[in-house]
Amino acid sequence: MSGAQPTLLTPRVLIPFALVTLIWGSTWIVITGQLGVVPPSWSVTYRFTVAALAMFAFAALRRERIWLDPRAMAFAALLGIAQFTFNFNFVYRAEQHITSGLVAVLFALLIVPNTLLGRAFLKTPLEGRFLLGAGIAIAGVAMMIVHEYRAAALGPAAVIAGTAFTLSGVLSASTANVMQGTALARAQSMTVMIAWAMLFGALADGIFAWITTGPPVIETSFVYVGGVFYLGVIASAVTFPLYFNIIRAVGPGQAAWSSVLIPIIAMGFSTVFEGYRWSLLSIAGGAVAIVGLVIAVAKRPARPSVSGNMVSVPCEEPVED
Repeated sequence: MSGAQPTLLTPRVLIPFALVTLIWGSTWIVITGQLGVVPPSWSVTYRFTVAALAMFAFAALRRERIWLDPRAMAFAALLGIAQFTFNFNFVYRAEQHITSGLVAVLFALLIVPNTLLGRAFLKTPLEGRFLLGAGIAIAGVAMMIVHEYRAAALGPAAVIAGTAFTLSGVLSASTANVMQGTALARAQSMTVMIAWAMLFGALADGIFAWITTGPPVIETSFVYVGGVFYLGVIASAVTFPLYFNIIRAVGPGQAAWSSVLIPIIAMGFSTVFEGYRWSLLSIAGGAVAIVGLVIAVAKRPARPSVSGNMVSVPCEEPVED
């Protein structure tokens, strides 16, 4: 039916969802190359400066109106600070305390606040099947968390600090995700809105970096500079418009399933590039998480109603998203 609500299985949603998930699954290894000589806040600043310039260039090529009205500009500033300042500063700092694999797995919990906040602020309808699948997936994520914790052999202080930073990043990201579901966000050009949000986020990152760590520091190695451009262009300017469009199509809860799959992909990259060794617990956790995803998003067979019309299948989509 042409009027059917899209889900993650709808091709126009599934294809960008798969692309975003694959790219973001690779970023956890790249981020480790951003830590060391350059303070994390400056690395985040460089990343989103590059991303903002790329987004503005793309908007200009499309001949879009660059300026936003004051209300939309203020919204873009708040969105940028939540998504591109708080979120990423927390994530980069988390990786100074715990492994990138553990950070990636903890970030899979994004599905929880996305679903709850989407319901609270966007009146997102929820199905029992979706909640069942999410619960099963979270159990799988918990198994992967246990494995990563054991494998890293981390001290209690590092685990507490890293987990606190990661969960703070999760809440910041979820806030930004739900903001994308509002009527004000939907009324704006996606490209222009994100360009301004990234610029405001980068400015806030730079101010925070200067106050807390001093003047800019740069590393000129290929690994670092290449990582900045990969994270800024491919993993930000390309992926965030796709991801926010997914949120607008199916809601923040369904979109957050990318965070459940990303740790599995991140472990795959780590297997190839870092010699990561899978255990039965990590394999089982990944399998359980995928089963939960299938349960949550699989469509029920359509059944004819009393009137002869097909019963519509509710999906997790926000009213304003």
